[in-house]
This record gives sequence, structure tokens and C-alpha cells, in this order.
Amino acid sequence: MNILIIYGTTEGQTRRVADFLSKEFQNLNHAVTLSDANGTPPSPSGFDAVIIGASMHMERYQEPVLYYIREHHATLNATTSAFYSVSLTAASDDEASWQDLRHITERFLIAGHWRPALVEYVAGALRFTKYDFFKKFIMRQIAKRASQSAATGEDKEYTDWSALKLFSAKIIQLAASAPVTVRPEESDFEAVC
Repeated sequence: MNILIIYGTTEGQTRRVADFLSKEFQNLNHAVTLSDANGTPPSPSGFDAVIIGASMHMERYQEPVLYYIREHHATLNATTSAFYSVSLTAASDDEASWQDLRHITERFLIAGHWRPALVEYVAGALRFTKYDFFKKFIMRQIAKRASQSAATGEDKEYTDWSALKLFSAKIIQLAASAPVTVRPEESDFEAVC
């Protein structure tokens, strides 16, 4: 299987998740193309599965990820595709915060005209040792709202790597059972005419 992973990251955790997924797929002998949305990511055409990841900051996902989705939404909707959202909210037990997260994600996907087969919410990380004073203050407030312990100076990763293994298995299962379709750009229509 040929798999494409596109990601947008602000502090690096979304890239770590993309790297983890890439290794999971490669361990199962699948070909993987990994690309940062800030670069020049390849078209999703010709891939058996496409996974796109972004992190949420200030109730928004990275703009380059949205641009990519908008540009390729037709192909994404015709391919086995999945979205993973990285945020501290995903580590929270607060139902109101989860409702907000789902609503923000839904708006993002609607804005991109994309209907992924799977959406996975991934708990992010706090990297206090890399934050300046202002960002430490803001992140402590966010962590407190998410009911997380947030001792200044202590980095904390909340990502559930076991859940990501299950997510990767679901993607493989969906892609393996997907009907084979000929996309317009792959057809020999002009050669026949």
C-alpha cells in the first residue's frame, strides 16, 4: 500500500505523531511519503490512503494544512483518508472542552470541503523548557482549563501512542477494503477517444 502523510506543526508534536505513524506503516511493509504542509507537499493522487494531521492553537489549525485540503478535496474525498487533530484538549476530561474541540474540527473540515473516513483526536504535549515567559503563562492557563497538572519547567507529553497504533490499523483496514476506483486524472479516456 502507498500511504501519504501530510502534517502541520507548531511545536513539533504533530510531526512526532506523523513520524510515529510513518514507522508503523513501514513496519507493515507499506510505502510512506511524509511531508510538511509548510513545504511543497505532493498531490494525494495515486496514494491508497492519505493521513493529514494538524495541531490546534488558539482554536485554529495551521493555514497551510487548510490550503492543502481545499486544493485537493476532491481527491481526498475519493481516497481513503483520515485526519488527526493534536491538542491539549484531547487530554482533558471536560465534556464542554471536548464539544468545543469537535465543533472547531468540524468547522475546519467543512471549510476544506473534506469528509475523512476517520478523525482521531490526539493529546499533545507541554514543552515548558522551550517556551518564553509569556508562552509559559498562557500554556499554564490552558493546561489548568484542561485539568492537567502544569508545573512550570516540567515538560509533559500526553500523547497515547497505543491509541495511535489502533488508528493506523483502522486506516490500513479501511484502505484494504476500499473499492478500486479510477480517478479522472488516471483514466485512459483521451487515449480511447
